[in-house]
Amino acid sequence: MRRPALIALIALLAPPLAAQETDLGVPMNAEEFDAYVTGRTLTYADNGTIYGTEEYRKDHKVIWAFTQAECREGYWYQLGEQICFVYENPNDPQCWLFFKGKTGLQAQFMGLGGGTPLSEVQQSAGPMSCAGPDVGV
Repeated sequence: MRRPALIALIALLAPPLAAQETDLGVPMNAEEFDAYVTGRTLTYADNGTIYGTEEYRKDHKVIWAFTQAECREGYWYQLGEQICFVYENPNDPQCWLFFKGKTGLQAQFMGLGGGTPLSEVQQSAGPMSCAGPDVGV
């Protein structure tokens, strides 16, 4: 067997590369993330201070709101190990690594500045209560 053919055969038979482990563990892939979040509304905190809430719907659809802010509809997709979100405004992708811990999800922002990981602090099966410009009389 020729050397290039042998290398190609070994590459085909080798197990896939494992996800990159970080201080928070191994990031969730899209299937794990989808199974955990779909049909739930999760509230996230940054060092104990509520950061925002996201409702996860079927087909990777989401509704996000920072605390006391209007809701924004969007969707998510996997890009490598990252889970990226696109919302109606702004519509640039916001990518995160998600990790499943003993007390819920941990989320590490992958954009400029990174920041501290967010922690899931509350979960419900109900829809979000959205404030917005069209609410009221």
